[in-house]
Amino acid sequence: MNKKLKLWELNRATDQEFKSQEKYPITVVLDSIRSLTNVGAFFRTCDAFNVDKIYLCGITAAPPHREIQKTALGATDSMNWEHRDSIVEVISELKASGKKICSIEQTEKTTLLQNVSDLPKNHFVLVFGNEVNGVDQEVINLSDHIIEIPQFGTKHSLNVSVCAGIVIWEFAKKSINHTS
Repeated sequence: MNKKLKLWELNRATDQEFKSQEKYPITVVLDSIRSLTNVGAFFRTCDAFNVDKIYLCGITAAPPHREIQKTALGATDSMNWEHRDSIVEVISELKASGKKICSIEQTEKTTLLQNVSDLPKNHFVLVFGNEVNGVDQEVINLSDHIIEIPQFGTKHSLNVSVCAGIVIWEFAKKSINHTS
């Protein structure tokens, strides 16, 4: 028999332990995300995958907010985050510090998600765009890589928070593989 574990049996880090543990070299930037539940889902996903920091840019709402908390389930307390008005300013600063900017978008030339393991080891900034308009073209122009999730159905896109879970896991696996 394979017993399902209770929450207290999972041996998870406390908020303080999590804040002080070494993070994976992943930063997430949100480009004017409209939905508060999507914002909350980003916090929870970033906590789960040991992301270094989240930048909330443009119209992206910031905690504390009841609708964000509904999906974040406390991850707004454990995650390092900052709200900034200008995404271009944030991307320019992160790029100048040597981080590689990866916009998650569909463009003429992309790196398919299954190939990110081929990218050289670095601190990656993952940019996720607005639910309707995607990542701003100015940010795409500043990007080192455009990452695309292959899709095989009839729709053109995934919900941005679903997309985040898929993409952040691939980059977390890359970090796990480089440390083992």
